[in-house]
Amino acid sequence: MRHALKVLAAEALKQHRMYFGSPMVLFSMFVWPILQLAATYYTVRPVASSPGIAQRWPLAADPQSLLAFLVTGALGYAFFVSLVQSSWQFSIERQSGTLELLFLTPINRLVLVIANGAGALLQNTWLFACFSTAMLVVLGNTVHVAHPLMFLVVFLALLVPAVAWGAFLNSLLMFARDAALMFTMLEEPMWLFCGVRLPLFALPVWMRAIGSVVPLTGSILVVRGALLDGKGVFDLLPEFGLLAGISALLLGAATLTLKLGEARAQRTGQLSLF
Repeated sequence: MRHALKVLAAEALKQHRMYFGSPMVLFSMFVWPILQLAATYYTVRPVASSPGIAQRWPLAADPQSLLAFLVTGALGYAFFVSLVQSSWQFSIERQSGTLELLFLTPINRLVLVIANGAGALLQNTWLFACFSTAMLVVLGNTVHVAHPLMFLVVFLALLVPAVAWGAFLNSLLMFARDAALMFTMLEEPMWLFCGVRLPLFALPVWMRAIGSVVPLTGSILVVRGALLDGKGVFDLLPEFGLLAGISALLLGAATLTLKLGEARAQRTGQLSLF
Protein backbone atom coordinates (compact mmCIF):
# COMPACT_ATOMS: atom_id res chain seq x y z
CA MET A 1 0.00 0.00 0.00
CA ARG A 2 2.82 2.41 0.87
CA HIS A 3 4.50 1.71 -2.47
CA ALA A 4 1.22 2.30 -4.31
CA LEU A 5 0.72 5.64 -2.54
CA LYS A 6 4.22 6.72 -3.59
CA VAL A 7 3.40 5.89 -7.21
CA LEU A 8 0.12 7.83 -6.93
CA ALA A 9 1.91 10.89 -5.51
CA ALA A 10 4.71 10.77 -8.08
CA GLU A 11 2.36 10.43 -11.05
CA ALA A 12 0.08 13.20 -9.79
CA LEU A 13 3.11 15.50 -9.35
CA LYS A 14 4.31 14.69 -12.86
CA GLN A 15 0.87 15.45 -14.31
CA HIS A 16 0.80 18.72 -12.39
CA ARG A 17 4.19 19.86 -13.69
CA MET A 18 3.47 18.84 -17.28
CA TYR A 19 -0.05 20.23 -17.77
CA PHE A 20 -1.31 22.32 -14.86
CA GLY A 21 0.57 25.52 -15.67
CA SER A 22 -0.65 25.68 -19.25
CA PRO A 23 -3.06 28.55 -20.08
CA MET A 24 -5.15 26.07 -22.07
CA VAL A 25 -5.61 23.91 -18.97
CA LEU A 26 -6.70 26.91 -16.91
CA PHE A 27 -9.16 27.83 -19.64
CA SER A 28 -10.57 24.32 -19.77
CA MET A 29 -10.84 24.23 -15.96
CA PHE A 30 -12.66 27.50 -15.43
CA VAL A 31 -13.86 29.40 -18.51
CA TRP A 32 -15.00 26.49 -20.63
CA PRO A 33 -17.16 24.79 -17.95
CA ILE A 34 -18.90 28.11 -17.20
CA LEU A 35 -19.64 28.64 -20.88
CA GLN A 36 -20.95 25.08 -21.21
CA LEU A 37 -23.17 25.48 -18.16
CA ALA A 38 -24.54 28.82 -19.41
CA ALA A 39 -25.17 27.43 -22.88
CA THR A 40 -26.99 24.43 -21.43
CA TYR A 41 -29.12 26.52 -19.10
CA TYR A 42 -30.22 29.01 -21.74
CA THR A 43 -30.90 26.16 -24.16
CA VAL A 44 -33.03 24.14 -21.75
CA ARG A 45 -34.75 27.06 -20.00
CA PRO A 46 -37.08 28.11 -22.88
CA VAL A 47 -38.18 24.50 -23.35
CA ALA A 48 -38.65 24.00 -19.62
CA SER A 49 -40.90 27.06 -19.40
CA SER A 50 -43.24 25.87 -22.13
CA PRO A 51 -46.85 25.11 -21.10
CA GLY A 52 -47.49 21.64 -19.71
CA ILE A 53 -43.87 20.55 -19.24
CA ALA A 54 -43.96 21.32 -15.51
CA GLN A 55 -46.54 18.56 -15.02
CA ARG A 56 -44.08 15.93 -16.16
CA TRP A 57 -40.91 17.61 -14.87
CA PRO A 58 -41.88 19.82 -11.88
CA LEU A 59 -38.27 20.83 -11.25
CA ALA A 60 -38.22 22.71 -14.56
CA ALA A 61 -40.86 25.16 -13.34
CA ASP A 62 -38.38 26.79 -10.94
CA PRO A 63 -35.33 28.47 -12.58
CA GLN A 64 -33.19 27.98 -9.46
CA SER A 65 -34.03 24.28 -9.21
CA LEU A 66 -33.31 23.84 -12.91
CA LEU A 67 -29.94 25.57 -12.52
CA ALA A 68 -29.06 23.38 -9.52
CA PHE A 69 -30.03 20.30 -11.56
CA LEU A 70 -27.69 21.37 -14.38
CA VAL A 71 -24.86 22.32 -11.98
CA THR A 72 -24.87 18.87 -10.38
CA GLY A 73 -24.86 17.21 -13.79
CA ALA A 74 -22.04 19.41 -15.01
CA LEU A 75 -20.02 18.67 -11.86
CA GLY A 76 -20.30 14.93 -12.45
CA TYR A 77 -19.45 15.41 -16.11
CA ALA A 78 -16.33 17.43 -15.21
CA PHE A 79 -15.05 14.55 -13.06
CA PHE A 80 -15.43 12.03 -15.85
CA VAL A 81 -14.35 14.09 -18.84
CA SER A 82 -11.07 14.88 -17.07
CA LEU A 83 -10.35 11.15 -17.13
CA VAL A 84 -11.14 10.97 -20.84
CA GLN A 85 -8.72 13.85 -21.35
CA SER A 86 -6.08 12.08 -19.28
CA SER A 87 -6.28 9.12 -21.65
CA TRP A 88 -5.73 11.53 -24.49
CA GLN A 89 -2.67 13.00 -22.75
CA PHE A 90 -1.40 9.56 -21.72
CA SER A 91 -1.07 8.75 -25.43
CA ILE A 92 1.77 11.31 -25.56
CA GLU A 93 3.77 9.01 -23.32
CA ARG A 94 2.85 6.14 -25.62
CA GLN A 95 4.24 8.02 -28.62
CA SER A 96 7.37 9.39 -26.93
CA GLY A 97 8.40 6.06 -25.44
CA THR A 98 7.99 7.16 -21.81
CA LEU A 99 5.36 4.48 -21.30
CA GLU A 100 7.87 1.87 -22.45
CA LEU A 101 10.33 3.08 -19.81
CA LEU A 102 7.63 3.04 -17.14
CA PHE A 103 6.85 -0.58 -17.91
CA LEU A 104 10.49 -1.46 -17.31
CA THR A 105 10.16 -0.31 -13.69
CA PRO A 106 8.91 -2.67 -10.94
CA ILE A 107 5.55 -1.00 -10.39
CA ASN A 108 2.07 -2.42 -10.54
CA ARG A 109 0.57 -1.68 -13.96
CA LEU A 110 -2.93 -1.06 -12.62
CA VAL A 111 -1.58 1.35 -9.99
CA LEU A 112 0.21 3.22 -12.78
CA VAL A 113 -2.90 3.85 -14.87
CA ILE A 114 -4.97 4.66 -11.76
CA ALA A 115 -2.31 7.15 -10.65
CA ASN A 116 -2.32 8.81 -14.04
CA GLY A 117 -6.09 9.20 -13.93
CA ALA A 118 -6.16 10.33 -10.32
CA GLY A 119 -3.59 13.03 -11.00
CA ALA A 120 -5.61 14.37 -13.90
CA LEU A 121 -8.78 14.21 -11.83
CA LEU A 122 -7.35 16.32 -9.02
CA GLN A 123 -5.82 18.96 -11.27
CA ASN A 124 -8.66 19.30 -13.74
CA THR A 125 -11.73 19.38 -11.51
CA TRP A 126 -10.89 21.13 -8.25
CA LEU A 127 -11.67 24.60 -9.55
CA PHE A 128 -14.93 23.61 -11.17
CA ALA A 129 -15.88 21.67 -8.04
CA CYS A 130 -15.37 24.86 -6.01
CA PHE A 131 -17.46 26.76 -8.53
CA SER A 132 -20.25 24.20 -8.36
CA THR A 133 -20.18 24.24 -4.57
CA ALA A 134 -20.43 28.01 -4.60
CA MET A 135 -23.39 27.82 -6.96
CA LEU A 136 -25.13 25.35 -4.67
CA VAL A 137 -24.51 27.65 -1.71
CA VAL A 138 -25.95 30.60 -3.62
CA LEU A 139 -28.95 28.46 -4.55
CA GLY A 140 -29.20 27.21 -0.98
CA ASN A 141 -32.98 26.83 -0.97
CA THR A 142 -32.70 24.14 -3.62
CA VAL A 143 -30.17 22.07 -1.64
CA HIS A 144 -31.60 19.39 0.65
CA VAL A 145 -29.03 17.23 2.45
CA ALA A 146 -29.99 14.52 4.94
CA HIS A 147 -26.67 14.78 6.80
CA PRO A 148 -23.46 16.82 6.32
CA LEU A 149 -21.49 13.58 5.78
CA MET A 150 -23.49 13.09 2.58
CA PHE A 151 -21.10 15.58 0.96
CA LEU A 152 -18.30 13.05 1.56
CA VAL A 153 -20.52 10.29 0.17
CA VAL A 154 -21.14 12.39 -2.95
CA PHE A 155 -17.42 13.01 -3.40
CA LEU A 156 -16.62 9.29 -3.16
CA ALA A 157 -19.50 8.45 -5.51
CA LEU A 158 -17.82 10.69 -8.08
CA LEU A 159 -14.19 9.87 -7.31
CA VAL A 160 -14.14 6.06 -7.26
CA PRO A 161 -16.12 5.37 -10.47
CA ALA A 162 -14.28 8.19 -12.29
CA VAL A 163 -10.87 6.74 -11.38
CA ALA A 164 -12.01 3.25 -12.45
CA TRP A 165 -13.27 4.71 -15.73
CA GLY A 166 -9.95 6.50 -16.31
CA ALA A 167 -7.92 3.37 -15.51
CA PHE A 168 -9.88 1.39 -18.08
CA LEU A 169 -9.47 4.06 -20.76
CA ASN A 170 -5.73 4.36 -20.11
CA SER A 171 -5.32 0.57 -20.28
CA LEU A 172 -6.63 0.64 -23.86
CA LEU A 173 -3.52 2.56 -24.88
CA MET A 174 -1.62 -0.71 -24.72
CA PHE A 175 -3.18 -1.45 -28.10
CA ALA A 176 -3.31 2.02 -29.68
CA ARG A 177 -1.04 5.05 -29.62
CA ASP A 178 -3.62 7.63 -30.66
CA ALA A 179 -6.37 8.34 -28.14
CA ALA A 180 -7.88 11.25 -30.10
CA LEU A 181 -10.59 9.00 -31.52
CA MET A 182 -11.47 7.81 -28.01
CA PHE A 183 -11.73 11.41 -26.79
CA THR A 184 -13.98 12.38 -29.71
CA MET A 185 -16.24 9.36 -29.32
CA LEU A 186 -16.74 9.62 -25.56
CA GLU A 187 -16.91 13.33 -24.72
CA GLU A 188 -20.22 14.34 -26.30
CA PRO A 189 -22.09 11.01 -25.76
CA MET A 190 -21.48 11.36 -22.02
CA TRP A 191 -23.38 14.66 -22.15
CA LEU A 192 -26.23 13.01 -24.03
CA PHE A 193 -26.72 9.54 -22.56
CA CYS A 194 -25.95 10.02 -18.84
CA GLY A 195 -28.56 12.55 -17.76
CA VAL A 196 -26.21 15.53 -17.54
CA ARG A 197 -28.55 17.96 -19.27
CA LEU A 198 -31.91 16.19 -19.19
CA PRO A 199 -33.60 13.80 -16.74
CA LEU A 200 -33.25 10.15 -17.66
CA PHE A 201 -37.01 9.64 -18.01
CA ALA A 202 -36.99 12.13 -20.91
CA LEU A 203 -34.56 9.96 -22.90
CA PRO A 204 -35.57 7.06 -25.15
CA VAL A 205 -35.14 3.54 -23.77
CA TRP A 206 -32.19 2.75 -26.03
CA MET A 207 -30.33 5.87 -24.86
CA ARG A 208 -30.98 5.01 -21.21
CA ALA A 209 -29.64 1.50 -21.87
CA ILE A 210 -26.40 2.92 -23.25
CA GLY A 211 -26.07 5.39 -20.40
CA SER A 212 -26.60 2.68 -17.80
CA VAL A 213 -23.23 1.07 -18.61
CA VAL A 214 -21.34 4.35 -18.10
CA PRO A 215 -20.65 4.98 -14.39
CA LEU A 216 -21.27 8.70 -14.85
CA THR A 217 -25.02 7.97 -14.93
CA GLY A 218 -25.02 6.36 -11.49
CA SER A 219 -22.74 9.04 -10.06
CA ILE A 220 -25.08 11.82 -11.18
CA LEU A 221 -28.06 9.96 -9.69
CA VAL A 222 -26.24 9.83 -6.34
CA VAL A 223 -25.21 13.50 -6.51
CA ARG A 224 -28.71 14.71 -7.27
CA GLY A 225 -30.36 12.31 -4.85
CA ALA A 226 -28.09 13.35 -1.99
CA LEU A 227 -27.88 17.10 -2.65
CA LEU A 228 -31.24 17.95 -4.21
CA ASP A 229 -33.65 15.27 -2.93
CA GLY A 230 -32.38 14.85 0.62
CA LYS A 231 -31.83 11.09 0.29
CA GLY A 232 -29.65 9.24 2.78
CA VAL A 233 -27.20 6.40 2.30
CA PHE A 234 -29.84 3.67 2.63
CA ASP A 235 -32.10 5.40 0.12
CA LEU A 236 -29.27 5.36 -2.41
CA LEU A 237 -28.17 1.74 -1.91
CA PRO A 238 -29.34 0.62 -5.41
CA GLU A 239 -27.26 3.38 -7.01
CA PHE A 240 -24.25 2.50 -4.82
CA GLY A 241 -24.59 -1.15 -5.79
CA LEU A 242 -24.66 -0.23 -9.47
CA LEU A 243 -21.60 2.01 -9.13
CA ALA A 244 -19.66 -0.60 -7.16
CA GLY A 245 -20.44 -3.29 -9.73
CA ILE A 246 -19.49 -1.15 -12.73
CA SER A 247 -16.31 0.11 -11.03
CA ALA A 248 -15.23 -3.44 -10.19
CA LEU A 249 -15.87 -4.55 -13.78
CA LEU A 250 -13.88 -1.60 -15.15
CA LEU A 251 -10.90 -2.27 -12.87
CA GLY A 252 -11.03 -5.98 -13.74
CA ALA A 253 -11.18 -5.15 -17.46
CA ALA A 254 -8.28 -2.71 -17.05
CA THR A 255 -6.16 -5.36 -15.31
CA LEU A 256 -6.89 -7.91 -18.03
CA THR A 257 -6.27 -5.40 -20.82
CA LEU A 258 -2.92 -4.39 -19.33
CA LYS A 259 -1.79 -8.01 -19.05
CA LEU A 260 -2.85 -8.85 -22.59
CA GLY A 261 -1.33 -5.65 -23.98
CA GLU A 262 1.99 -6.12 -22.21
CA ALA A 263 2.20 -9.75 -23.29
CA ARG A 264 1.52 -8.70 -26.88
CA ALA A 265 4.14 -5.92 -26.66
CA GLN A 266 6.75 -8.37 -25.33
CA ARG A 267 5.92 -10.80 -28.10
CA THR A 268 5.98 -8.27 -30.94
CA GLY A 269 8.34 -5.62 -29.54
CA GLN A 270 5.86 -2.88 -30.47
CA LEU A 271 5.15 -1.08 -27.20
CA SER A 272 6.36 2.26 -28.58
CA LEU A 273 5.49 1.63 -32.24
CA PHE A 274 2.29 1.20 -34.22
